[in-house]
Amino acid sequence: MIIDTGQVDVRGCRSLVQLKSGIPSQVVAAIDINTTANQIYRHNFPDTCLWNKTIEGITLDDFNKLSFDMILMSPPCQPFTRIGLKGDISDPRTKSFLYILDLLPRLSKLPRFILLENVKGFETSSARERLVKTLMGCGYTFQEIMVSPTSVGIPNSRLRYFLIAKISTENSSTLTSFKILDAIPHPAESDSAELPTALGPPHPGTCQPEEEIPGGHVLYKLETTMDAQRKINQNHDLSVRQIQDFLEPQMEVILEHYLLPPKTLLRYALLLDIVRPTCRRSVCFTKGYGRYVEGTGSVLQCSMETEMENVFRGLDQCCEEEKLQRLLKLKLRYFTPREVANLMGFPQSFSFPEQITTKQQYRVLGNSLNVVVVTKLLQLLIS
Repeated sequence: MIIDTGQVDVRGCRSLVQLKSGIPSQVVAAIDINTTANQIYRHNFPDTCLWNKTIEGITLDDFNKLSFDMILMSPPCQPFTRIGLKGDISDPRTKSFLYILDLLPRLSKLPRFILLENVKGFETSSARERLVKTLMGCGYTFQEIMVSPTSVGIPNSRLRYFLIAKISTENSSTLTSFKILDAIPHPAESDSAELPTALGPPHPGTCQPEEEIPGGHVLYKLETTMDAQRKINQNHDLSVRQIQDFLEPQMEVILEHYLLPPKTLLRYALLLDIVRPTCRRSVCFTKGYGRYVEGTGSVLQCSMETEMENVFRGLDQCCEEEKLQRLLKLKLRYFTPREVANLMGFPQSFSFPEQITTKQQYRVLGNSLNVVVVTKLLQLLIS
């Protein structure tokens, strides 16, 4: 059995990891208090027992009765994000994580394996120190890893901290079968919006439109030379697949539903991260995708005959109407929820219930994990 303790996300992500990893296992319970997440989980895993409660509401005796073999943890990330208050263990949202750490040494049978995921920033936190101290006290060996989906050939940047641990005396060759508990500790506020930071005046090193960089490329947006060169390098990395491999068939996408509206184009054109189907990169999708622009995810250029350089060159000198006409030529749209799910490694068998809105789908996907990355780590953990 695996006990899964994570924040609000697309429930079933870790169950999908279990399925893709090929590890023989059984999900004995899923635990969450988020209504949307539970609807999605129940839709994809109708035969799994689903508990609507917090982790803190589960007693030590309850955990002992489950007799689980593995814990998969994804504690609320807000106390550790770079744009948050970095409250660390003083943040109430770490309560469920600290509760697990308190219970772990007192369990009648220690789980054989542990996998934890969180954002970059967790590795320098007091929560991480407390985790490591608890693991060492219980006799675990562990490895810490910072990894992004690009490492497994997926064109999406989502750098995350992972820790994998197992009991020091564990002989992985004795692995037979697991039971899984899919559980999520989080407070009611855990899905509060993570707003993108406001863009101030260009700082030193920020390039203005039309500045040329080596190779003949033109910087047409508010980005640094380093940013532009990094994108060029990413698009030339043949170990990463192209965006087009993760797109829905064109006839299945109702383009009008996902095109960026004129007001968004005019206001945020210089902040957009624009990718083409042939690109081998995209930025991290967050739960604010589709509602906020800066730092929430890439947008897709659908008009291949239009060159972005021609659209953005001298754009700041144009009147508003001409700006809009230029930008509309690119046919910029949001990635659909299915496409985001594809970039997150979710299999085609995964789906959303009809009653879940597009906004809700983006929200839960933005809080989720990359299935392929965790699958690889889970296989590494037990091998």
